[in-house]
Amino acid sequence: MTQEPMTVESVDLQRYAGRWFEIARLPMRYEDPTASEVTADYTLNDDGTVQVVNRCINEDGQWETSQGQAEAVDDTHAKLKVTFMPSGLRWIPFTDGDYWIIGLDADYQTALVGSPNRKYLWLLHRNPRMTEEAKRLWLAKAQAQGYDLSELIDTPQTQA
Repeated sequence: MTQEPMTVESVDLQRYAGRWFEIARLPMRYEDPTASEVTADYTLNDDGTVQVVNRCINEDGQWETSQGQAEAVDDTHAKLKVTFMPSGLRWIPFTDGDYWIIGLDADYQTALVGSPNRKYLWLLHRNPRMTEEAKRLWLAKAQAQGYDLSELIDTPQTQA
């Protein structure tokens, strides 16, 4: 597919803020393929940027945290640039990544996030578990937009 994925029409970043549990993802070089208990916490800053705190249990069984910042690149707030570089180095080109919200339910309980090149994808949910039926339906939306799910990783979530 040469056409970019379609994002949702608009995102209320205040409603999007809070904790999300990773249900599934495509492999990413910065993320341990065995990571479990993956969460993302988003906090809206006064300047309109979003503080990002990702946590997981790594392959050694230790908690790992990474902090970053996201900024909307258009008025829809559905396309964001995210960086995990220290604040003093964020000016360096090519240190941020695209975070496009390509699916979001009306209640802000489930989100499908991808990169425009379709290499990266995350299925996020407000609870650590999602029914297989719901998961299948959400992932079908990603496939319909051209994401190859052959390497999809189901994220272990044992939290209650």
